[in-house]
Amino acid sequence: MSSTDPVIYWFRQDLRLSDLPALKAAAASGHPVIPCYVLDDDTAGDWAPGGASRWWLHHSLVSLAAQIRDKGGRLLVRKGASRELLTELVQETGARAVYCSEAYEPWNRQLERELAADLEQLEVPLHRHEGSLLFHPDAIRNKSGQPFKVFTPYWRHCRQLGIPAPGSRQQLARGRFKNHRLKGVKAEDWGLLPVSPNWAEGWLDHWTPGTDGATAALRRFTGNGLEGYGKARDFPALRGSSRLSPHLHWGELSPRQACAAILAAAAAGDSDRQKFIAEIGWREFNHHLLFHYPHIPERPFKPRFEQLPWGDSRSRLRRWQQGQTGYPIVDAGMRELWHTGFMHNRVRMVCASFLTKHLLLPWQWGARWFWDTLVDADLANNSCGWQWVAGCGADAAPYFRIFNPVLQGQRFDADGAYIRRWVPELADLPDKHLHAPWEAPDAAMEAAGISLGDHYPQPMVDHKEARAAALDAYDVLPSGDASG
Repeated sequence: MSSTDPVIYWFRQDLRLSDLPALKAAAASGHPVIPCYVLDDDTAGDWAPGGASRWWLHHSLVSLAAQIRDKGGRLLVRKGASRELLTELVQETGARAVYCSEAYEPWNRQLERELAADLEQLEVPLHRHEGSLLFHPDAIRNKSGQPFKVFTPYWRHCRQLGIPAPGSRQQLARGRFKNHRLKGVKAEDWGLLPVSPNWAEGWLDHWTPGTDGATAALRRFTGNGLEGYGKARDFPALRGSSRLSPHLHWGELSPRQACAAILAAAAAGDSDRQKFIAEIGWREFNHHLLFHYPHIPERPFKPRFEQLPWGDSRSRLRRWQQGQTGYPIVDAGMRELWHTGFMHNRVRMVCASFLTKHLLLPWQWGARWFWDTLVDADLANNSCGWQWVAGCGADAAPYFRIFNPVLQGQRFDADGAYIRRWVPELADLPDKHLHAPWEAPDAAMEAAGISLGDHYPQPMVDHKEARAAALDAYDVLPSGDASG
C-alpha cells in the first residue's frame, strides 16, 4: 500500500472539520483524504430531507466546501445512491479505506451494513466513528441490560458517566486533503434550493448555515442568552432559546462542543446551564429511542394507540398548516414556521396538541409537515416530540393533557408581541381580546378594523367541545389506562 493512495471521508450529518473523530482518524492514516458528500434522495425513501432541510443543506455544503478549499482540498459532491457511488469512487481512485461518522436513522444503519459488505469484497474497510451524540445509543442500558424508556433515569445514568469533552482543538493540517480533479456535481446543479416560487426568500436574514454560523450562534447564546434561559425559553416573543438545533442536527456543531461552551459560560447561573444541558439530554434520549425502536417515526411507541379513531379531514389539515385555525397562538406558530423554517418550542407543543387533540388528526400528519418545513427537522426529535404530545410515546405527556391555546397565549405571550408579529391582522386588538378575538365585543372589533370570517377566521372548533371529544376518543383505547 502506497502512502500516496487516498482514503475517502464520507460527510453526512457531520458538516464540520473540528471535533470529528472519523475525520481525525482519516487524517491520521497518513494517506491523503478525498472529502465527499453524496446527495442521496433514494436511500432514505419517504424520509429524504424535506424542503427546508434541503435549503439548509445547500448553504451548509457551500460553507464546508469553502473550509476544505482553505485547507488545500476540494469537496467532491455526487448525486445518486450512496452505496453504489461510494463503491464506484473507491474503485475509481484506488482508495484504501472509507471513513464516516455513524448515523442512527434506520435506513442509515442498514446502508452502513450494506456498504461495509460491498467494500469488504474490495478488501477496503469502512471505518465508522461516533460523532453526532454524546453517548452511543447502544452503550446506555438500565440495570436489566435493557434500553431506557423514561428520560429521568436515562439522563441520570448519563450524567453519572460524565459529559465527554471535545477532542483536541488542533486544526486539521493543510495538505491532508487531496487536491483531486474528480468530476462532481456543481452547486448550481445540486437541486436543493426552492425555485418558482422561492419560498425561502429572506431566510438568510434569520439563519447562517455552516460552522461559522454555528460558532457565532453559540457565542451569542453563551454571551447573551444563557442567563435566564430556564424561564425565558418559554416565551416565544423573546430571543430566549438557543436556536442551535439546526447546527446540531447538521453536525456543524458537535454536542460535546456545545456542552463544553455552556458549562464554561461564566455569565450564567448553574440552573440555566443545567437546564440547557438537559435539553441536549432529551436529544440524546430521543436518538436512544429511535435506535432501539426504529418503528417510532411511523407507529406509536405504545401499540394501543394504533387503535385511536383519528379523523381524516385534509381540509382541516390545510387550515392548520396555513395558520388559519382561528386560534391566534396556533396561527402565529404555523406562520412563523412557514416564513422562517423554525417554530418556538413552547408553540410547537401548542400547535401539535391542537392538531392531535382539538382536530383529532393523526400525529404522523403533523410530523410529516414539520419534517418538510423545519430547518432542524431531525427524525428522532421530531418523531418523539410528536408522540410526546399525542400521549403515545415512551415518556409522553398524559393523554388527557390538552393545551388550552387561549390560556397558553395569555400566559406566554401576555402582551401579544409574538401574535402581533405573525398575525398582523389582529395587531390593533387590545391585549385582553387578542387571544380570543371571537369573544371581543363588537365595538372592539370594529375599532380594530376586524370582521371575523373576513379578515381573520372564526375558530375551527370550540375548545371545550374539542377537549371533550378528544377525551372520548382516547377513552376507547383498549387495556384500561390509556397513558400506558
